[in-house]
Amino acid sequence: MNSASLALLTDLYQLTMAYGYWKLGAAEKQAVFQLSFRHNPFGGGFTIGCGLEAAIEYLNSQRFTEDDLAYLATLTGNDGQPLFESGFFDYLGKLRFSCDVHAIPEGTVVFPHEPLLRVTGPMLQCQILETPLLNLINFQTLIATKAARICLAAGGQPVLEFGLRRAQGIDGALTASRAAYIGGCTATSNVLAGKKFGIPIRGTHAHSWIMAMPSEQEAFDAYAEVMPNNCVFLVDTYDTLQGVRNAAQTGKKLRERGHEMTGIRLDSGDLNYLSVESRKILDQNGFPNAAIVASNDLDEHIIASLKQQGAAINVWGVGTRLVTGHDQPALGGVYKLSAIRQAGEPWEFKVKLSEQAIKISTPGILQVRRFENENGSFSEDVIYDEELGLPDAPLMIDPEDLTRRRKIKPGQRGTDLLVPVFRAGKCVYQSPPLPAVRERAQQQLQRFHGGVKRFVNPHRYPVGLEEKLHDRRLKLILKARGVA
Repeated sequence: MNSASLALLTDLYQLTMAYGYWKLGAAEKQAVFQLSFRHNPFGGGFTIGCGLEAAIEYLNSQRFTEDDLAYLATLTGNDGQPLFESGFFDYLGKLRFSCDVHAIPEGTVVFPHEPLLRVTGPMLQCQILETPLLNLINFQTLIATKAARICLAAGGQPVLEFGLRRAQGIDGALTASRAAYIGGCTATSNVLAGKKFGIPIRGTHAHSWIMAMPSEQEAFDAYAEVMPNNCVFLVDTYDTLQGVRNAAQTGKKLRERGHEMTGIRLDSGDLNYLSVESRKILDQNGFPNAAIVASNDLDEHIIASLKQQGAAINVWGVGTRLVTGHDQPALGGVYKLSAIRQAGEPWEFKVKLSEQAIKISTPGILQVRRFENENGSFSEDVIYDEELGLPDAPLMIDPEDLTRRRKIKPGQRGTDLLVPVFRAGKCVYQSPPLPAVRERAQQQLQRFHGGVKRFVNPHRYPVGLEEKLHDRRLKLILKARGVA
């Protein structure tokens, strides 16, 4: 958060609606909004929730400054007259965040239709949070999920995030490094992310170091002289396998001085063939423990293919296709109104319709309970309304296909996923350290059936609406369509 004020990090229509609520005397009307998404990204079977810490930081600092209000006063309508009345600026200037927020902790595996975050409070405040919350959570969730997929493909071998130079600007780079670490990456090349978030950083030299020296051998020797404790040699500047031989010769000199060559890096060509041949050269020269690092536009599919081919690669450097969400550039999260009321009155539940069933929203004050089997593995998630409650053996109904139903066993153990984060505008949640969030993601993934983690035709993890919630939703849909 580099700006003194981020209150204007929003779309104009959020402010025009806020003005409308204020003008009509509805600004303090109570509302509930839910943030969710409709599809697992990358054609996968799971998603890693991420971005909550940034959302908390934003909410804690949410203020309209005099400078913000002065800018808004310059906006005009199509008649050239001011867009907002001056009284609205007085209201915004005094506004202090006072909502309740419940959210699923970062690093949790989540699924379509589940609320990642629920905001309850004055209508105007809830409304103007839509754009910033989606901005903060969508991207990090996308990148954490991509990183988790890449790390699954690597099969426990280290994955290094090398995406800074290809990321979408400074903020995109920093948030991508953070999310990639949560998703399972071991380290990043992004030094600022290392400082800001405490992520381990890795890196040695580029092709330019080799090209700046009289020869590749001299370049390796020079680097080993100045940086003896950080020697991973990039070997593909001229002739890759000769580069490996040259690296081995430098490694021998390094060893004589009491240091050890960490490994080599392959950044182009047939990575399977070159890694196998490089392994032979390194072993023959007495470096069986030297790592072979591979880069060059890798993703989970290429890594899985290389491993299937028997590539002798120990460490994977992934950049562009990770930090940009290469094959799906946005998560597509949504933030929908689900209930509204005057203070002290019962909730009036709201549903948003669509010609596409997947886009129909779910009304209510939603919570998610995740159930588990006797062996501790996760079995299904039930979305329910906190006011309606959840029976001991609920029936869950697929929100996209009402014929798909599943009965939960009586007494089956389950845990509610959304936890209190803000109460009446005060933060009541302590964000865990980043390594703990990363570990949560790994532990979560281990408790799901392997089919959920497949890249091709993944198993669809059961997620459904509790029966009473489903019935209310259906009733409101039929009513809105004039058939009830």
